[in-house]
Amino acid sequence: MSSFQGVIRRNIINANTQFEKLGYISSNISNYNTTAYRAVRFDEMLGENGYLDGVVRRSFTVGAPLRTDQPFDVSLSGAGFIPVTSRTGDVTYTRDGAFKLDKDGYLITNDDCLVGDGIKIPANYDAIIIKPNGDVTAVLEAGGKEKKLGTIPVVNFLNPEGLKGGDGNKFICTDDSGEPILMTNHHSVMQGYLERPNVDMYDQVNTVMRLNASMLASFKVMKAVDDMYNKAVTLNQ
Repeated sequence: MSSFQGVIRRNIINANTQFEKLGYISSNISNYNTTAYRAVRFDEMLGENGYLDGVVRRSFTVGAPLRTDQPFDVSLSGAGFIPVTSRTGDVTYTRDGAFKLDKDGYLITNDDCLVGDGIKIPANYDAIIIKPNGDVTAVLEAGGKEKKLGTIPVVNFLNPEGLKGGDGNKFICTDDSGEPILMTNHHSVMQGYLERPNVDMYDQVNTVMRLNASMLASFKVMKAVDDMYNKAVTLNQ
């Protein structure tokens, strides 16, 4: 391979890597209003061969709480995930606490997964109280005593970055993440709040602008090298 072709190939590979990074940034921006969305970053690395490569990582910093005052909305104030169970029995993990009730009165996610092992809310409640430790209680009549209905469990992982992204803003545990560890004696559940995504919009826009400039520079280099190559071929004829 000639030196001209090598430069062009290197720039094409580098441009493709930058396009891949741009795709992840676009996903972050499009999910700016998605409850508890975890931002993805694409860390670039320059190899000894001069080619750019990258590693996809997910940020698990806690997003800001958004007050909704809805009784079945919950947010986690610290680290951790809420286990939810699909109707087929698959367990995944989420921080999206926009919960609701199904036709049978069970607390579920927006895509019909049971929260925890299944927490049934009576139809005739006067008030629902979700405590910081995750206990869900109901007051059946005004001025009456609280009745415990269940507990919203909170788990964590030794390596959250090892979790695999799943459908519906959920995560799946892997060998890299380790098994879920039940958190006890915590006070991280906040009723009437949802967690905002941890996307830094200013950083994302700034990165897009830098990527745009970098890709334009790569294309200009490729065009200049291609012109030089064509002139060299013409001179040798």
